[in-house]
Amino acid sequence: MSAFRTLDDAGSLTGKRVLMRVDLNVPMENGRVTDATRIQRVVPTIREVADTGAKVILLAHFGRPKGKREPKDTLAPVVPALSQALGRTVAFAADCVGDEAARAIAALKDGDVLLLENTRYHAGEEKNEAAFADALAANGDIYVNEAFSAAHRAHASTEGLAHRLPAFAGREMQAELEALTKGLEAPQRPVIALVGGAKVSSKIDLLENLVAKVDMLVIGGGMANTFLHAQGKGVGKSLCEKDLAETATRILAAADKAGCRIILPVDAVAATEFKAQAPHETVPVDCVPEGSMILDAGPRSVAEINAAIDDAKTLVWNGPLGAFELAPFDAATVAAAQHAAARTKTGQLVSVAGGGDTVAALNHAGVAADFTYVSTAGGAFLEWLEGKALPGVEALRARG
Repeated sequence: MSAFRTLDDAGSLTGKRVLMRVDLNVPMENGRVTDATRIQRVVPTIREVADTGAKVILLAHFGRPKGKREPKDTLAPVVPALSQALGRTVAFAADCVGDEAARAIAALKDGDVLLLENTRYHAGEEKNEAAFADALAANGDIYVNEAFSAAHRAHASTEGLAHRLPAFAGREMQAELEALTKGLEAPQRPVIALVGGAKVSSKIDLLENLVAKVDMLVIGGGMANTFLHAQGKGVGKSLCEKDLAETATRILAAADKAGCRIILPVDAVAATEFKAQAPHETVPVDCVPEGSMILDAGPRSVAEINAAIDDAKTLVWNGPLGAFELAPFDAATVAAAQHAAARTKTGQLVSVAGGGDTVAALNHAGVAADFTYVSTAGGAFLEWLEGKALPGVEALRARG
């Protein structure tokens, strides 16, 4: 991918100290890692670089210690899970700069892997202070960013370092950037975006950016209720941001002007209470009972969404179509996800998904592995979809 410098541009790494920014901010319980997904995603790049004979020095944050040395935010308990995933010993240093880090780095042999302590133990990290970035840079010859999930933050270890050492995207970062380019920047058309979730208020920037970039936009989940309300339809006691009716109307008008087809639910699965297996009925969206709430899109809506997916060559997915965590209100999300996955497997669709509940929803539907790319990046993925420049990515752009 020519726009960004990758490991393919780095030349020989043998004997070099490679500072690699990774995301090891994994869920922990009683001192043990409970979900190693983020660890597993960075293992191939760590292994590739170590196998070239480089000294791999890992930089990562954990929690929100706000520049203080909080014992609960130490990265030390991540070391066993990382060693196990890598299949090799990982050393640990109790600081990421200064004498402690320097001693641990000096002890490394070619091919060794070292994890440095939480970068956020230093206030200079989140402030992207020059002196702290200089101190980090003193520990390496090459910088590799393998943490797309932290790329929307201009921190010393995600952005500052890239200006002080030869800087390259790691393989996972490269895959993410290539997938997002295929999804929105240089996609095969027609492009369909599916945006769900609870609130319009958290996705105004996203929707406004997408209507200008995609050919079809499916709006689902609680967000759809606000749009239905803006169109004068009664939504009963559904989750609905009625004060954003004007915003919804503005987005619909912008879509119309841009030639983007908006797809809203035409029928809904409604219930009187928000709980699994609650008694429910399927009704047209203009016949929602006053005492009911919309918890999922109905079968006619799903058929319309799937037909639109059939017309598309590229799909960008963010957020569920209903209360997917409560059966049977997961039906629309599961049906649309499985349909998109089937199209992807036959090579008829490029499907890129990520952010918030999306990964959980696709895992629930059993299709996460069948999408072209599923991002675990959350905030960074959303900011990219909103059209915002990500500091950690911009710093890796090929110059000249």
